[in-house]
Amino acid sequence: MNILQQIAAAKSYIESKNAPKSTIAVVLGSGLGGFTNELNIQLEIPYGDIPHFPVSTVEGHSGKLIFGTINGKNVVAMAGRFHYYEGYTAEEVVFPIRVLHAIGVTNLLLSNAAGGVNPNFAIGELMIIKDHISFSIVNPLLGKNIEALGPRFPDMSEPYDKTLIQKVKAIAEDNNIRVMDGVYYGVTGPTFETRAEYKMIHALGADAVGMSTVQEVIAARHMGLTVFAMSVITDLGIRDEENIITHQEVLEAANAAEPKFTLLFTELIKAL
Repeated sequence: MNILQQIAAAKSYIESKNAPKSTIAVVLGSGLGGFTNELNIQLEIPYGDIPHFPVSTVEGHSGKLIFGTINGKNVVAMAGRFHYYEGYTAEEVVFPIRVLHAIGVTNLLLSNAAGGVNPNFAIGELMIIKDHISFSIVNPLLGKNIEALGPRFPDMSEPYDKTLIQKVKAIAEDNNIRVMDGVYYGVTGPTFETRAEYKMIHALGADAVGMSTVQEVIAARHMGLTVFAMSVITDLGIRDEENIITHQEVLEAANAAEPKFTLLFTELIKAL
């Protein structure tokens, strides 16, 4: 079965559950699953029930598609995502994004927990991703291109939509929420970076580093989706004192920042 047939099978299963049509999808990163509390939930589909879908293995990722409404608008949320470090191929990591596009999604809103390499950042900071560096990840478009999904050489000069970025900045200002913008450096994980790696990543022009999002964005832009993404800075890599980092600390920092993140995303959805 080829990728188009796999996408079609997943799409058919989701539609068989009478899933509400939505043009907006939200991908929830580590510790940010509470966003779904704002949804008027109409349907939940465990990933394991969807043909060819991977299953999330990471704490903080519940593993289901949630369909509901926010401010009267239909939204589908991915409560949990997939990572290359879990043992999935790059193509498997982005398969859900392919399926979201197939069921009608045109606006993709992504979130993640990230390590700060900008020395001006603080733990709990919200960073709008304005660009990314992808050299340290496996590109999900490697191999034979499937023209039905997108072009052989997709343009990545503006992966993150400038209009949506300005909308979120205006929402943040109206609600007295401090937001930064910056460049996200994608890595494979699962190790947190060494001190030298943090310094190199900062020297290359990045403000934050993380183990997700970039592959999803590449696949989304390949298919022509409009993309917005935001990081919660859950740890700081560039600092002089001991900086031993645990996943539990990442989750705790993301949970603390979640109310601000949720407000920005719900207001953005209202504005779409």
